Amino acid sequence: MSLSPLAQIVFVPVVMSAIVYLASRRWAERVGWLACATLLYTLALAIVAASQGTLVEEYRWASSINLNFGLRIDGLSAPFVLTILVLSAAISVFSIPYMKHVIGKAHRQYGVYFALYLLYAAGMVGTCLATNLIEFYLFYELMLIPSYFMIAQWGYGERERVSFMYFIWTHAGALLLLAGILTTSAITGTFDISAIPSLLGRLAVPLQTQTWVCAAMLIGFMVKLAAFGLHIWLPYAHAEAPTPISALLSPAMIGIGSYAIVRIPLTFFPQVFQQYRGILSLWALVTIIYGSMMALAQDDIKRLLAYSSISQMGYIVLGISSLAAMGLTGSMFHYISHGTCKGLLFLVAGTVILQTHGLRSISKLRGLATRMPLTAIAALIGFLGIMGTPPLNGFQSEWMLFSGVFSQAMSSGSTLDLLVAIVGILATVLTAVYGLWTVRRVFFGPCPKHLEGVVEPPLTVLIPLFVLVSLTVVLGVYPRPALDRLAPAITNLLGGW
Repeated sequence: MSLSPLAQIVFVPVVMSAIVYLASRRWAERVGWLACATLLYTLALAIVAASQGTLVEEYRWASSINLNFGLRIDGLSAPFVLTILVLSAAISVFSIPYMKHVIGKAHRQYGVYFALYLLYAAGMVGTCLATNLIEFYLFYELMLIPSYFMIAQWGYGERERVSFMYFIWTHAGALLLLAGILTTSAITGTFDISAIPSLLGRLAVPLQTQTWVCAAMLIGFMVKLAAFGLHIWLPYAHAEAPTPISALLSPAMIGIGSYAIVRIPLTFFPQVFQQYRGILSLWALVTIIYGSMMALAQDDIKRLLAYSSISQMGYIVLGISSLAAMGLTGSMFHYISHGTCKGLLFLVAGTVILQTHGLRSISKLRGLATRMPLTAIAALIGFLGIMGTPPLNGFQSEWMLFSGVFSQAMSSGSTLDLLVAIVGILATVLTAVYGLWTVRRVFFGPCPKHLEGVVEPPLTVLIPLFVLVSLTVVLGVYPRPALDRLAPAITNLLGGW
């Protein structure tokens, strides 16, 4: 029996990872093009599947415990899946020249790298398409394993220590999630994500029990999001990871935690979120300010972008905490905005590192706009996007996000809600400060002697950058393709409360 579209989206990259590995002895770095073709094929399938509305596929898995393997693409999951696949395909092209610089003539290593890369992409996509909690957890862990090995093998500096830290932190969060999953299943008798909310409502589970289970799941996802207090691993992982992996880790992977929060604990335990949303909004606000302030203090360009990602995840959580349709839709759209903009910025950072033979200290970089004008334009657009500058996509997502936060503050009449909303929108100034300051220091001013030989990179580096530049602009000018799917999905979710 031929595989249906959603199954192909997940499992074709898994199968191709083995083929890529075997082909690397003869093809060397050219297996990267095979990986890219695989991801473009799955992207085409995802676009077709998403255009059909809600599509569900089910397969028998474990009949003895009535457990099915299912995949579902709908208005909530489709934008995440498409963002992940676009980023994965674009970054796979960037990986070819970048990893050639890192790996050199060790041909078999190209196969290992791109095989792990495909498994990483499959794990992220599978997480967003999963229909039961066990399947979700397996894909959630599949994201961790390939990325751990890629950091440990091809990272910089203390890569082995940092990869171990990354593994321990994210696995600890996953174990908390597993505890919540098993408890939820014990209460409801099922792992089916779509069936659990109604079962929990009928069973009249005590609010205290719901709170503890919800907290376990939420903290597990907040580790993945790198929220304040649970963020320690992220700056280290970004600093030492190969830049293509950083470009997937931050824009694609950590934001999946926001999808998971909305899909699972928010849907399962709405009363808990309504009761404690004030605490969640304060946590989000602290994350925003902390991430921005720490970004201002960085000299390493990759660590700056890592702290910026922490701050941007705070905005997403703030939108979720509003529990308003506009705020939730804006926060989910901000995943897309952050994905294109931050993916672009990490590729810019990688381009600078590649062309300057390893320089990543901002204080040693200056005047590169005269040597790399196209890269400078890409950097400026990336930072303007995360600043929320019109007409870029970051403006659309932040406008909706804060509209929801302010509308919730007005309707609740809470001074705390209003204060959080005001401070949150003022904190966007910090994004502008570290963004424009970085562009000024790296790309403007006189070019020092040690950078006079720097030139613009080849097309295999520039094309992925300008694919993301195009998406940042197009989704800002015309966001309907994403919002026409997200808005009804969020409205339906809130309508079930």
